[in-house]
Amino acid sequence: MSSAPRVTMTDVARHCGVSVMTVSYCYNQPDRVAPATLRRVREAAAELGYRGPDPTARSLRRRHTGAIGVVLGEHLAYAFDDPQARRFLSGVAQVCRERGSGLNLIPTTGAEEDAERVRSASVDGYILWTTVDADPVLPVVTGLGKPVAIHGGPAVPGARVVGIDNRASARELAARTFAGARRPAVLSFPFGRDRRPRLETAPDPAAVAFPVTRQRLLGIYDHCGGPVPVAVVARNDREEAAELAEALLDTGPDAVIAMSDQLAFAVLDAARRRGLAVPRDLAVAGWDDGPDAEAAGLTTITQSLSGQGRDCALIALGERGPAGEAEWTATVRTSTR
Repeated sequence: MSSAPRVTMTDVARHCGVSVMTVSYCYNQPDRVAPATLRRVREAAAELGYRGPDPTARSLRRRHTGAIGVVLGEHLAYAFDDPQARRFLSGVAQVCRERGSGLNLIPTTGAEEDAERVRSASVDGYILWTTVDADPVLPVVTGLGKPVAIHGGPAVPGARVVGIDNRASARELAARTFAGARRPAVLSFPFGRDRRPRLETAPDPAAVAFPVTRQRLLGIYDHCGGPVPVAVVARNDREEAAELAEALLDTGPDAVIAMSDQLAFAVLDAARRRGLAVPRDLAVAGWDDGPDAEAAGLTTITQSLSGQGRDCALIALGERGPAGEAEWTATVRTSTR
């Protein structure tokens, strides 16, 4: 049995004795239609079963979808599990609410189909969560003629980078955390998309694919005058980082910089299990100054990830974005000497 034909705007116009343009105005610009006509058209539409203009067709005509695409470079659950991502996306969502825009989360994992998934997304602009220099998605999004914001880098033509000066903030944090230390060390974000956890004695920053990780490592080396031992985690997760934090403390450091508050908490947990006094035996610092950092007395780099999310959303919507790098400051508490 064939289904009944779809009721169209023309059917409604014919039923009411008005033009198709008038019916269109009733849905798209109702303030341009007399109240009596508006009421008559809406009643006729309900009677005929007309559901309104096809949003897909309307988007194609206007070349405007009313949505932002956020390319995560992670599995979808990451957006809800990672505290950094949650704060960043809350800033994006605030702008979407204010502007009446939708939000399309696009997970990518480095697979071949990533590029087509991103290319076919029905969005007006893109935001990329921090990714690697050679991400094949980068030339795709920058070649579509749509506004693109990249949080944390890499910097590529056709996109604007939003984030703090990671190298300068790392240099400052190292000066605060490694004061008086003889055996400094680092608990690091992943180096590349293989996310292989490991200990390295003197890693080369040039071999690090993620620009945020690379710049923070360079800033620490700037202060120290050369390499230091580095434990590399697979994820920015306090529980997952526990084993690497223990392995790093086995090497005997007296000061550790972690590349996020969550990783710093993993170091503090390991120090507590060993009976180490913080900061006398072990100084510890992190990044972000999240909600739990103050209660833990954690020295950290304070930055507004939600504010950076807002800036990225404004860029992706084609509005004026930030004039320069995001603000940051070193917040010193009791976890360092």
